[in-house]
Amino acid sequence: MSNTFGNLFRITTWGESHGDAIGVVVDGCPPLIPLSEEDIQLDLDRRKPGQSEISTQRKEDDKVIIESGVFEGKTLGTPIHLVVRNSDMKSKDYNHMKNLFRPSHADYTYQAKYGIRNWKGGGRASARETIGRVAGGAIAKKILKDHFGIEILSYVKQIYNIKADIIPEHVVKSDIDSNIVRCPDKEIAEKMIDHIKLIRKNGDSLGGIIEAIVRNVPAGLGEPVFGKIDAELARAMLSLPACKGFEIGSGFSSANMTGSEHNDEFYNDNGIIRTKTNNSGGVQGGISNGENIIIRAAFKPTATIMSSQKTVNDEGKPVEMQGRGRHDPCVLPRAVPLVDAMIALVLVDYALIQKTK
Repeated sequence: MSNTFGNLFRITTWGESHGDAIGVVVDGCPPLIPLSEEDIQLDLDRRKPGQSEISTQRKEDDKVIIESGVFEGKTLGTPIHLVVRNSDMKSKDYNHMKNLFRPSHADYTYQAKYGIRNWKGGGRASARETIGRVAGGAIAKKILKDHFGIEILSYVKQIYNIKADIIPEHVVKSDIDSNIVRCPDKEIAEKMIDHIKLIRKNGDSLGGIIEAIVRNVPAGLGEPVFGKIDAELARAMLSLPACKGFEIGSGFSSANMTGSEHNDEFYNDNGIIRTKTNNSGGVQGGISNGENIIIRAAFKPTATIMSSQKTVNDEGKPVEMQGRGRHDPCVLPRAVPLVDAMIALVLVDYALIQKTK
């Protein structure tokens, strides 16, 4: 079940980086939802490789095919099978690494767990697995927007120590997609792009932070105690490749605040209960309170770098290795649609659960 995410609305992703194809089965999608391949392709195009000078140069069209679950342009309520064919694999780039455990990759842990691993492109541990998440998330986003009016916007807030001072409530999608790093602050975006280019030239990599705002979330989504919506969002983010940290609302900065500084006071806005501040990030007691949900996810630097590193082989003998192949020097620009997708998958699940109450 580790390849399946969700309760009522579930996705099961499948495939490896250098296999014939990769994709997802979406189960629990309500019937009569208008859906086309174009609806899904928009998000896959934001995720696909080779889209800019600061991403991996692997060339894939990532064209999605709907193989089941949709008839005459509408969902049937049955499982939706989505497939994307792989075409630009260069497995020979990994030949010299097939008996090595690459630093900070999943090579060793997969070998320890299964006694076998697909060393071509990282196999199942590759970020290419996220194609299925983005495809399933595109359907979730459509349901959330069309039936609940919920909007999800993720963007790059920080690369390395270059940080944008962004007011989430002012962010619009056109600003996010106005540059290749997907930072709404155009001036800071240029600095980020320049630094990614420099670090790539030096054979190294960078990490950073993606922030997201979710608007028009109704109060009442989420479950008490072990079904908290913020806990599920954390699980969703930390399941993404390279994600190492999560926070919601004031996050870790709340440790430096007093209760009087942090508490979100309530007021009545023409019959609607609102809060004057949003340090809670739109969630209290694990349940949405009707304010914008604001989260942040920290991503580590790309593990594959082009400089020499010390490691061991599958016999435990020390060796030196150097990365090869085509890799993102910074995963964040292409991780933006991943964060969108995982948020959507969590929220659509809770929205459908709430309808059963």
